[in-house]
Amino acid sequence: MIKAKNLSYSYGKHTILNSMSFDIAAGDFCAIMGQNGCGKTTLLKCIANILPTPANSIYINGKDSKSYSVRKLAQQVAFVPQHTPIDFEFSAFETVLMGRNPYQKHLQNESQEDWDIVESCMKKTNTWHLRFASLAEMSGGEMQRVLLARALAQQTPIMLLDEPLSNLDISHQFEIIKLLRDISINENKTILLIIHDLNIAMRYCKSLLLLHNHNIVYRGDITKGLTTQNIKDYFGVDACIETINNQSQIIYN
Repeated sequence: MIKAKNLSYSYGKHTILNSMSFDIAAGDFCAIMGQNGCGKTTLLKCIANILPTPANSIYINGKDSKSYSVRKLAQQVAFVPQHTPIDFEFSAFETVLMGRNPYQKHLQNESQEDWDIVESCMKKTNTWHLRFASLAEMSGGEMQRVLLARALAQQTPIMLLDEPLSNLDISHQFEIIKLLRDISINENKTILLIIHDLNIAMRYCKSLLLLHNHNIVYRGDITKGLTTQNIKDYFGVDACIETINNQSQIIYN
């Protein structure tokens, strides 16, 4: 589904991604983790073709990402940034409806199907009650859930999420991570998300892409990757892992 081949990216002389190669299978629910500044957001932006990358370094469904038109790539990959500037006072409904743009022809109006998809996605993310509200009036958590609904409305096989839980209270964090896990399983949707909470990641995510010093240091099953040694080496924290109610849990020392 997603393949990176010797992917590198630099800002001027500062290397952010250092010759990364990895595969993400269809239907994977993959946590991208690592300390601040290791290249996580840059990696997502490269996959989404937001940042310029060399040809033949990112493949989407077996095709070089550079071979897609903007519209066709938007039918394959949805990207939700951590911070979204609000330049216009769109309502939440109008914002989510934008997720249907890749499927509309020039000057074509939205169909009833588009409206139904938007309603369904907003109900999934518990934002339907906000449909008439302006994004400028929302809290960070409400806006984050609206932007997630827009990505769901895009109906892509791949979703890239930059810290989708960061602005949410604890109840909405679990609500959204469970929703994403279920969507990945039930719709065979490939989801890559940047996440900092190790326990939530280990409980809900299927695999791990661990970055350190602009390199990949682990790619595989998340329970095998979040070991006490890796947590110490790559997060700088002493911890132990205990099993509570048949669920592994990281206990910080």
